[in-house]
Amino acid sequence: MLADAKFEIEQVLVRYCHAVDRCDLETLKSVFWPDAIADYGMGAIDAHAFAEGLIPSLLSMRLTQHFVSNLMVQFNDDVTVAQVQSYCAAFHMVGEEGALTEMEVGGRYLDRMEKRDGEWRIADRQYVMDWNRNGPATALWGQGLYAQLSRRGARAPDDPYYGFVAKD
Repeated sequence: MLADAKFEIEQVLVRYCHAVDRCDLETLKSVFWPDAIADYGMGAIDAHAFAEGLIPSLLSMRLTQHFVSNLMVQFNDDVTVAQVQSYCAAFHMVGEEGALTEMEVGGRYLDRMEKRDGEWRIADRQYVMDWNRNGPATALWGQGLYAQLSRRGARAPDDPYYGFVAKD
């Protein structure tokens, strides 16, 4: 039972990363309960309002990629509430061609997750930034081996993922 709950919680966090990187607002909102609170360090706000404000900001970036790992999960007695710490690392490329900047950020999500009607979602989130690194972009898109790799990530619904899952 605990292993199943931990897996379900991990899937919520993975869906969050996917939604942020693909700028998929519907999926992003689905990881938070409608009454959830999010505090990324600028004060606590309604999580759905946060999601709605985040997508335009992300769309102004060239690309992002988020990762979660190192989950520590503590459940209440009836396994309906969990305190979850997960490490996160995120890569962002911002700016215009010829003046691109790479931003990397490492931190942790401190989430209180609740299981309601058989489903886990985030009820309260706090973000803790542990480190960041910024510098000129070093990406090579059209050179060497990279020139042969034509399938690239995109925002929803143009990302290859959406065609991949629709095939079933």
